[in-house]
Amino acid sequence: MADHAVSADPCVQAQLDRLWALSPGADVLGLDRVTRLLARLGDPQRRLPPVFHVAGTNGKGSTCAYLRAALEAAGHRVHVYTSPHLVRFNERIRLAGRLIDDAALALLLEEVLDAGGDVGASFFEVTTAAAFLAFARTPADACVIEVGLGGRLDATNVLPAPVACGIAALGIDHQAFLGDTLAQIAAEKAGIAKPGAPLVTMSYPPEAAVPVARAAAAVGARLLVEGEAWHRRVTERAVELGDRRGTVSLPLPALPGAHQADNLALAAAMLRAQDVVAVDDAALAAAAGGARWPARLQRLSPGPLTAQLTGPLGATPVWLDGGHNESAGLALGAAIDRVAGAGEARSLAVVLGMLANKDPRGLLAPIAHRVGLVVALPVPGHAHHDPADLAALARALGVPASATAASIRAAIAAVARAEPAPRALLVLGSLYLAGEVLSANDELPD
Repeated sequence: MADHAVSADPCVQAQLDRLWALSPGADVLGLDRVTRLLARLGDPQRRLPPVFHVAGTNGKGSTCAYLRAALEAAGHRVHVYTSPHLVRFNERIRLAGRLIDDAALALLLEEVLDAGGDVGASFFEVTTAAAFLAFARTPADACVIEVGLGGRLDATNVLPAPVACGIAALGIDHQAFLGDTLAQIAAEKAGIAKPGAPLVTMSYPPEAAVPVARAAAAVGARLLVEGEAWHRRVTERAVELGDRRGTVSLPLPALPGAHQADNLALAAAMLRAQDVVAVDDAALAAAAGGARWPARLQRLSPGPLTAQLTGPLGATPVWLDGGHNESAGLALGAAIDRVAGAGEARSLAVVLGMLANKDPRGLLAPIAHRVGLVVALPVPGHAHHDPADLAALARALGVPASATAASIRAAIAAVARAEPAPRALLVLGSLYLAGEVLSANDELPD
């Protein structure tokens, strides 16, 4: 699935247009092109501050958010590279705590394209090179870098010596690139392992654990598996973590969803597994409440879009999640009482849009028993599932009512007309759709 970006800044847009004209126009994996491109730029990936590198099917972005929050709470300046963006391309590159501004971004993209426009690098490879170039030039104390797709052949995997690597939750996704089995996907994710560096992972079933261990052993990485090298226990009040440094009790995460305790624990275990960047327990505790990660079970603030659902009895809560696979559906199922109210049958409305290469049944099935209405819509600018097919799937899963809409505003209007009125609305299925929602609600990530 090709990447996608537009900018309100004409100078940035000119470089994005140039990038589209020069790149293959689709996802490609492999390290040859990005390696050649970075060489022409002076190999900035070799001059970065200490790097924390994170892979995973679900949760890697949230893990990066906890890493950043903890590092900043400890007083460090932090570069962050994540993808995709939700509303503005600038969200992908955070320089020493601040999103890159348009003027700097335009010049950076121009420089990278001038140096390597003939390499045939993909959109993601060029933007990765741009981020690394910016990180090498701007003083900071640490870098948090999220894998784009997979790990072994992802453009970010040119990093020579991260201080810690981590793998979040694993599941089936991106089969065309990573394989059809959990074992194949796990092996690709574990390809970020580096000699001597700690590779911190969650606990996986044997099908995934074996290839992860094999990949770590092949390069001489120090494998730290949850349940063996480190332990975590979630209580009603805390996330308790134990490892080589002893034990620490952290507050429950402010980010919604039971799975966020897992992501917080992984980030904390990564930070405690290395000795290069100092992060004390107080900073870890601050990260639990301070991390922000938009469009991951995010409750929207009052705005132009949510105002469509304000009636005589007040505003209907609107939640937003970019989840798009079965693992995300299971996480939503575990958090559904938080969204729809405990035990209330069919109290939730869902607005659903999904890219064509995603699994709508896997996403919707775990929550279908709580959904009274699904309104399906397209994902603008991307190949997507036909909304009529999504509506038919919802009916097949037992959802009492389903409909289609042409846009997010039309979908919200359909929910506003529903009888009985839903207790809450969840917009679901794509980070690209999530970006449309945040933009329409004047709620830009910062």
